[in-house]
Amino acid sequence: MSTVTTPGRVATPSGDRPRRRLDWRLRFAALSLIWGFSFLLIKVGTEGYAPFHVTLGRLVFGTAVLAAAMAVRRERLPRGARTWGHLTVAALLLNALPFSLFAYAELTIPSTLAGICNATSPLWGMALSLVALSEDRPTRVRVAGLGLGFLGVLTVLGAWQGFHGLDTTGTALALLASLSYPVGWIYVRRTLAGTSHSHLSMTGAQLLLATAQLAVVTPLFTTPPTSLPVGPLLAIAALGALGTGLAVLLQYGLVAEVGPTTAQMVTYFIPVIATAAGVALLGESLTWSTPVGAVIVLIGAALTQVRPKAGAHRSGRGIRRRGRVRASDVAGSVDASDQAAPADTSDAGGSRTPRT
Repeated sequence: MSTVTTPGRVATPSGDRPRRRLDWRLRFAALSLIWGFSFLLIKVGTEGYAPFHVTLGRLVFGTAVLAAAMAVRRERLPRGARTWGHLTVAALLLNALPFSLFAYAELTIPSTLAGICNATSPLWGMALSLVALSEDRPTRVRVAGLGLGFLGVLTVLGAWQGFHGLDTTGTALALLASLSYPVGWIYVRRTLAGTSHSHLSMTGAQLLLATAQLAVVTPLFTTPPTSLPVGPLLAIAALGALGTGLAVLLQYGLVAEVGPTTAQMVTYFIPVIATAAGVALLGESLTWSTPVGAVIVLIGAALTQVRPKAGAHRSGRGIRRRGRVRASDVAGSVDASDQAAPADTSDAGGSRTPRT
């Protein structure tokens, strides 16, 4: 964010006293809680409204928060037909599609499982890099992390029991949603790299386009709700305003202040919080394989982020050619069903941060 200067302070017009910011650790904790609770809010929202209604509502509230932030900071939407065309695709892959898939998935699977499926996004990104990014040859450690991560997925799903009691369709939708994020990031990196527009401007436009997409699709596949249950409606409002709006602003501040590597650590807290919230507040059942598998998934995801030391591969391994995407850029994409997944095109040290 352009307003961030030194840690803990925000640039202000001359004559005004600098405004102290909340300690980054507290903002990090808040971001973890917001994204972790997003899966619970999705579950509550779908108890009163159709999945497309939940997604449309969260996008409307999220877009409103970013629009207010843009107005305060006097930011303008990006210009250019090419930019808007690419942002339309990004909005589908990073917002409209995964948000809808998670909402449909939670009709039949618990929010705890959805949160853990979301944690597989870095694994999907690493797997895609093996196929799509021939200029980047992953290290043995990262490939081992990929294998370990998917072993964790099989543990969560109880593969040795033949997936007994598991809703296959709902789980597949949640995994497909997590796959959509790295696919979207690959597209963004290849098409919008080097843009001069601010991150807030790009994200605001992206959410606006995603909202428009859902506004067109929702009436085609659903009917208007006959009633407006207050509880689910409040859950959708919180999901959008906090998980898709405020969270993006918190994320930007963290990346600018402590760097993307530290900021992206929030990824590893999301499934833990999602599981705790689902069990404690929704009474969802939890077998031993779920937390054990989740830990294995997170360890595998962490290993996929291990990068070789500078100069270790002078032959060209792990080095991105200009205009291409590095595997770590994709494998490190964070979540989130509940990040707004901003169209961040900066290299940021090769790490990606969320993105719900």
